[in-house]
Amino acid sequence: MDNHENHDHDNLHCLFGLHELPIEPHGLFWQDDFITPEHETQLLSIFRSLDWPDRSGRLALHYGYTFDYTTFGVDPNVPFIPFPEWLIPLIPKVPQHNDKNQTSQASQASQEVGRPPDQVCLQYYPPGSGIPPHVDAHGAWDELYALSLGAPTLMEFRQGERRVEVDLTPRSLMCMSGDSRLHWTHGIKKRKTDPLPDGRVRPRGERWSLTYRWVRRGECECGDLALCDVARRRGGIEKEMRSVK
Repeated sequence: MDNHENHDHDNLHCLFGLHELPIEPHGLFWQDDFITPEHETQLLSIFRSLDWPDRSGRLALHYGYTFDYTTFGVDPNVPFIPFPEWLIPLIPKVPQHNDKNQTSQASQASQEVGRPPDQVCLQYYPPGSGIPPHVDAHGAWDELYALSLGAPTLMEFRQGERRVEVDLTPRSLMCMSGDSRLHWTHGIKKRKTDPLPDGRVRPRGERWSLTYRWVRRGECECGDLALCDVARRRGGIEKEMRSVK
């Protein structure tokens, strides 16, 4: 993406209340207080009443299209699961555009403002749980948005030996695009506490997250053989990528 495209990209996000974090990885956009504390309390009550899988650890419920973790694509044989009523007000009205590896200009994407996500994943993290370092499949999904609810936690972004932690605070909305989406993995370490930059140690509590995904239009052209399922398929490399639900 050239400088002009980057400028358009940033302006589109700023129109919707997000600002880019001044850190690496680049492409992390952020909005504090996407919902009110009162709304969050209502949602947590709803979440606790849902029909969750009967197992321990991190749990997930999916709405919209179903992702096939064997083919790394959307499963066309599974019907679309309608979004529940509580979810509709939480859909971010975001500027849809293709990342720098696609042909569309960012300025063209404004025509798709408000396009709803194709899948939303609600996850529950009991205290001490985490999610392995991973990258959401490039071939299936475009950029990602995530809403954090409940207790805060640290998410770690990795690229080679580089490690960057981002504090996922309650009610914050984060967008992963560009480098943060394509060329860094992200995950949450399994641990009971999080060490903070100011020296404090913060206990983990119950956390929920909503991850919003949009089906990618066209193929990913990033060429990252380490992280991109499309590049690996084109290169004849067997799937060895970690995928998480």
